[in-house]
Amino acid sequence: MTNPDPIVSHITSWLIAYASKAGAKGFVLGVSGGVDSALTAHLCALTGLELRLMELPIHQPPSHVQRGKDMMDALCGKHAQVTSRCVDLTDLFDQHSEALNLPSGRLTELALINTRARLRMTTLYAEAQAHGLLVVGTGNKVEDFGIGFYTKYGDGGVDLSPIADLTKSEVQALARFVGVPAAILTAAPSDGLWDDGRSDEMQIGASYPELEWAMARCEAMGWQAGQPVEPLMAGDDLSDRQCEVLAIYCRMHAANQHKMQPIPICVIPNK
Repeated sequence: MTNPDPIVSHITSWLIAYASKAGAKGFVLGVSGGVDSALTAHLCALTGLELRLMELPIHQPPSHVQRGKDMMDALCGKHAQVTSRCVDLTDLFDQHSEALNLPSGRLTELALINTRARLRMTTLYAEAQAHGLLVVGTGNKVEDFGIGFYTKYGDGGVDLSPIADLTKSEVQALARFVGVPAAILTAAPSDGLWDDGRSDEMQIGASYPELEWAMARCEAMGWQAGQPVEPLMAGDDLSDRQCEVLAIYCRMHAANQHKMQPIPICVIPNK
């Protein structure tokens, strides 16, 4: 990213205009300790509008919590209109899980992981509605439109998404430009939903630079979900690893189409 300044100006102006049109005083944002939420928080702070930062730990690794807290403290110190609070949802999550009494197994494990994100979404919207604010999304382009790496009606449940047209590499560059702390810039990307603190790459099987390459190749070749993937891998110029990454990207892109498309509606014919 050779000239980040006009991008920062464009996003902050867009945020201000959207809030004005919606009749909102500002924004609420969930802080994870990662670069996506840190960049989004900095951009929202630059609007001069009210910004409430919320850290919502659920069995969170201490390093994630501390990174988020340090970032929130730094932003609050720079911007008078920015406030922060931590609402620990661990007990709520444990009580909810106990009340559900779901059968053990892989599907239940995933259901409870996604429940964490949905509890956070509910909390953010309660805070936003109580103060006349909008819930800001923190997903990037690869997560939101490439592989659908987010929880439906969890971190995907937001009012607006200011960085969803930026790849992870662009997020990193812009975050560095606006002054996101080095501890966040160098941290391994993680969704913060697992007790063991596993990284995004461990879950996905590919790094963000690899996924960006795969996304660009698919877009350049006009590939769409449901089409054969073999043409993408044709040619002697691709390594085995590149073919593996393409397979990962295409599989996740196809499997998560339900997140990227509007809710299906059964239309009743007039006759």
